[in-house]
Amino acid sequence: MGLLKLLSYASLALFATGTAATSWTANPVNPPSVPLAVRTPYLSAWLPQGAGTSLAGAWPQFWTGSTLGWAGYVRVDGKTYTWLGDPVVPNLAPALATQKSMTYTSTQSTFVLSAGAVDLTVNFLSPVEASDLVKQSTPFSYMAITAKSNDGGSHSVQIYSDISGEWASGDTSQAIKWSTDTSSNVWTHQAQLQSPQVYTEYQDHTQYGAAYYSTQNSQSATWQTGQDTVVRAQFLNNGKLSNVGDTNYRAVSNNWPVFAFAHDLGSVGTSASSNTLYTVGHVRDPAIQYITAGNNLQDRSAYFWTKYNTVQSLISDFIGSYSTALSAANTFDNKVKNDASAISNNYYAVVALSIRQAIGATEITVSKNSDGTWNTNDVLMFMKEISSDGNVNTVDVIMPAWPVLLYLNPTWGKYLLLAVHDLGASYPKAIGHNAGNDEKMPLEECGNMLIMALSYTQKSNDLSLVKTYTKLLEQWTGYLVQEALIPASQISTDDFAGSLANQTNLAIKGVVGIKAMSMIEGLLGNTAAQQNYSSIASGYAPQILNFATANNHLELNYGAANTWGLSYNLYADKLLGTDVFPQSTFQMQTAWYNTVRNQYGVPLDTRHTYTKSDWQIWTAALVTDTTVRNNLIDSVYAYIADGKNNMPFSDWYDTESGASSGFRARPVVGGHLAILAL
Repeated sequence: MGLLKLLSYASLALFATGTAATSWTANPVNPPSVPLAVRTPYLSAWLPQGAGTSLAGAWPQFWTGSTLGWAGYVRVDGKTYTWLGDPVVPNLAPALATQKSMTYTSTQSTFVLSAGAVDLTVNFLSPVEASDLVKQSTPFSYMAITAKSNDGGSHSVQIYSDISGEWASGDTSQAIKWSTDTSSNVWTHQAQLQSPQVYTEYQDHTQYGAAYYSTQNSQSATWQTGQDTVVRAQFLNNGKLSNVGDTNYRAVSNNWPVFAFAHDLGSVGTSASSNTLYTVGHVRDPAIQYITAGNNLQDRSAYFWTKYNTVQSLISDFIGSYSTALSAANTFDNKVKNDASAISNNYYAVVALSIRQAIGATEITVSKNSDGTWNTNDVLMFMKEISSDGNVNTVDVIMPAWPVLLYLNPTWGKYLLLAVHDLGASYPKAIGHNAGNDEKMPLEECGNMLIMALSYTQKSNDLSLVKTYTKLLEQWTGYLVQEALIPASQISTDDFAGSLANQTNLAIKGVVGIKAMSMIEGLLGNTAAQQNYSSIASGYAPQILNFATANNHLELNYGAANTWGLSYNLYADKLLGTDVFPQSTFQMQTAWYNTVRNQYGVPLDTRHTYTKSDWQIWTAALVTDTTVRNNLIDSVYAYIADGKNNMPFSDWYDTESGASSGFRARPVVGGHLAILAL
């Protein structure tokens, strides 16, 4: 997981019940941060919450916590209200719309706000299209607004929204340029750096490509670009924009250029108006620099380019398919809700908050053939190790995220595994660590790759992966045979906890990995190899239990009787059906965890009071008692509900105070679907 970037959080007051106090209803809970537009590592906009922040009166943020200027006004019978962001215009002070409710699902966040006699419903939709590579690789999100009277009368309503140059670069001192296309039925503002640097980042923002803000053309639509206070004052004073573009290109922070659209909805009564639709996105091409055989560097593009020749045609199609996308999202959201709520309502709250974040760290890419055509047989997915260090496709981050891939579409997991491990120190450069400076966690990684390869094969009934890479899988298994029984001092995926010899949890992973290879050999008809690996695993497991069991629990490391930890790697034994460890081991750990749980969960191990939410839910999936399972789930729920944090779901936090330990927005929250992946 690499070097930790310490990221600040606000420590805010708590409601008496332990749930963040808000003046609106929150369903299923008021989370630390609400996802607004979250689809890729560079399209990731959130509303920080803490003890409760309205959509009106606070700026949305990039996942790092930097501001993304995104503003919204509504004019009702000549009086203007702010419903999005925190825009300030000298000598003009619109009222704040009053938030009535906030609801989130797996793909949507919906706010209802009152602006005088009119209620606005604002829906942010970031689709998860598990069966469509083109749609899933489209780096855009929707914002749809409807208005209706709340007093029985009819009212004149105009809607305004803009984005700032902050969407084009995280470095506000950099010069940008922009343009507006109003030549079709979809209007689009485009903003980008004047001097882009391909494959580079600034504080995790991309430094190339372009931001796009679009809306439907209509007789009532107007547009404008220019200084924030000038453009916003135009709407505040007139209820419409001037259809004029500012051509004085400049730095993001130099008189803050914004890109705005307004719509006159006419007279609005008690029936909701039709959707006023905006889309926001960020496109860059190429998307990934990838190292191939012979140390050649390949430019890879987002998969959607296999269907579209221009960004404008993509946007036009994206806007035109909104109703279809919304219907598909509602179907998907209902499935997730039904599946997760069958465990508990608190589990659903955790799962629904996790899916956009987990998938928003990934991108689906394609390469070109030598003749310039798209090679749609060469699909690879890339995952950014968001927050902890920005590496590309680190297997120790893919592994905790793995359950969400199994649940959504196991083939996505295959696309990740085919892109090799630990491809580079800085996304989107997947160019390897040829200097040998990658993190060394060989037991962790060999075990993970075998476990993921088998679980993909089981879920997909596709033998191609294990057939093609049998020798490589056997090589990794050979390492586990040599090293898993008595692990040398090395780090695990929880590298921030430090290196340790004889780690019980690593030994568990190793022996499950050996048995996984046995099952792979069986699927391939290699009976002798199957029996050999099975015999080794069967011989190792009781020895590990003998080395590591004391005082009715597994020790953190062999012979340390007063230590223990979350033995979350037992989950793989259950997921794969390898049955290396007896049911009595699961029962023993279940009983133990219930005795060492703090307010916000069971610590990761005895060295610290912090825990990881992903490993807590993995543990909830392996325990043998429903009450203990629910206690672990409820601990994670309490953490996201307590109002102490205001960042995208942090998976690393203190079990006593409930305070985040620093990670934010990481894809490992995909591990919260561990129970559903079973």
